[in-house]
Amino acid sequence: MATEEHDNGPGDEQLMERLQGGDDSALTELMRRWELPVKRFLFRLVGNGAEADDLAQEVFVRVYTKRATYRAGARFSAWLFTIAANQARNRLRWWRRRPTLSLDDWLETGREVADEAVSPTAVARAREEDERREAVQRAVAALPLEQRTAIVLFAYEGKSMAEIAEIVGCSPKAVENRLYRARLRLRMLAETAA
Repeated sequence: MATEEHDNGPGDEQLMERLQGGDDSALTELMRRWELPVKRFLFRLVGNGAEADDLAQEVFVRVYTKRATYRAGARFSAWLFTIAANQARNRLRWWRRRPTLSLDDWLETGREVADEAVSPTAVARAREEDERREAVQRAVAALPLEQRTAIVLFAYEGKSMAEIAEIVGCSPKAVENRLYRARLRLRMLAETAA
């Protein structure tokens, strides 16, 4: 399996081997490379920026504490996103058992337009865009977790069916099925909203 190379430095898999060998500085480099992609992925799963930040920290703690379980030669990104998906799943379960906030309160909304010098047309367009983004965010958040994870990995993270299957622990055909059901459900939600 090809090693992922970054900035002509060691690949992710090589950094994991160094981390397993006791070089804790390798974790710093892995965090530098993967912090933003992991946060984006987690945000799209849980729908809350603060939660995504907390979960990302927990993911990298797990990378460190579970470093011995990483198999040499395995694709690091798949192993990392598997940990992230599991952390998100656990957090969402925890929130379901403690529903102190409504889903709408918990989900972050779009940005506010604060610049008064912006034309009214631009402000209206920005608000429309924010409303669309919020609608998509709510629709994705309404998907069952298996479908949400598949659609986020495919549509937002650009992962292949095989990579998604490796991350979520199922066959590529099952991923294809989840994506089909997710798209169908999103289409139905869009039609109901219209």
